Amino acid sequence: MKEKILANIENEEQLEALYRADEETFEQAFFELYPQLAGSPVAACWKARLSYSGEKGILLTKGPQEISKTRSSGDAPEAARPISLKNILWLILICVCCGLLIKLPEILNFEERDFLFFERNAGLIVLFGLSGYAFSSRKVYKPEQVWLSLALFILSAIYVNVLPTNRDSAVINLIYIHLPLMLWCLYGLIFIDFNLRDKSLRMDYLRHNGDLVIFSTLLVISGGVLTAMTLGLFSVIDLNIEKFYLEYIVMIGAVSVPVVAAFVLRHYSVLTNKIAPIIASLFNPLVVISLLAYLLSILITGKDLYGDREFLLLFNLMLLGVMALVVFSVSELKTQKRQVFNLYSLLVLLILSLIIDALALSAIIYRLSEYGFTPNRTAVLGSNLLILIHLLLIVYEIFKILTKKKSLTDLESAIGSFLPVYLCWTLFVIIGFPFIFGLN
Repeated sequence: MKEKILANIENEEQLEALYRADEETFEQAFFELYPQLAGSPVAACWKARLSYSGEKGILLTKGPQEISKTRSSGDAPEAARPISLKNILWLILICVCCGLLIKLPEILNFEERDFLFFERNAGLIVLFGLSGYAFSSRKVYKPEQVWLSLALFILSAIYVNVLPTNRDSAVINLIYIHLPLMLWCLYGLIFIDFNLRDKSLRMDYLRHNGDLVIFSTLLVISGGVLTAMTLGLFSVIDLNIEKFYLEYIVMIGAVSVPVVAAFVLRHYSVLTNKIAPIIASLFNPLVVISLLAYLLSILITGKDLYGDREFLLLFNLMLLGVMALVVFSVSELKTQKRQVFNLYSLLVLLILSLIIDALALSAIIYRLSEYGFTPNRTAVLGSNLLILIHLLLIVYEIFKILTKKKSLTDLESAIGSFLPVYLCWTLFVIIGFPFIFGLN
């Protein structure tokens, strides 16, 4: 963080992006750097901003170490980002827009009200809401970025909805899967303020996604408890609201949950700083044990990975989940105390992931040699090859860190640098596959 602040001390917008990505780390790093930045007017403004206490009307004179100790000891409550009426109105407006979009089949009285609408548009609507909230939470934004993002969302919506209604088409189903991934990359560009030069910001975005999943899950669990309690209470007085509640409250709430989670992360980031590192520390060893047991079970039971198509599909889904956990764990390494232990734990997880990926690749190549190329096999082959290369790159960087030749920043940069490769593959599937394999 110190290097980022020094590199962008005259770039107000970038400093603001760094601050929003991790407020506590930014504050501590800034106060440690301030003696060498004292002559900068920008630094003076940031010092006043970070030191001012609105409740007491005074300037705090504590250094970063003392501030950190005060927060962790509970002597004073950590200040959350203030919530204005404007913030709440924007949140409500975006959630209402997402709700209206997900209810379009009913609003427009579509004759074909089947699940296909949600397959095509659910991910697009959620990412549209997240992108809209990202823009609304900025103090300064460029109109051309808003118009470009809106145009890409509109073009994506038109593209996915004019595709033939063919549930049996592998290419169309792959487009349904990959289009949200492309829009997820667009959301990432919005999150990092379209700054493609600073690769470390990509890791901030990945960290944000991990936090978003955690809080979205907590909100879903809370919503489930509330739903069960509400339906139970109304059933006692013989009022059947189940259909209305599920079709409107639950459905609209489902597409609004990520936006609400983003709102919580923005205004109560201290919660994330405490919860995410704990989850990352706990999950790594548990997943390592589970994967070891799973691989041993495959050997003992003699499960045929090469002939069972469904089993191979589940195997690849597991690999994607493990890859997501690896990235999440790396993003939280800097906030964890036992970094060396967690690095070794992560290295074991990566080696197991490489074994899984190698098995999956061998099975895919076998099926290609036996049955030829199909859209699904080609897509799985491409994604597995990319994951294999990415995993090897991460393993190499971790070895360098453990031998004191590189830092965690280099590891994060290596992970962030590979994201455009995934984007290129996603665009190839969305645009190239229809020309190569057709839409039938």
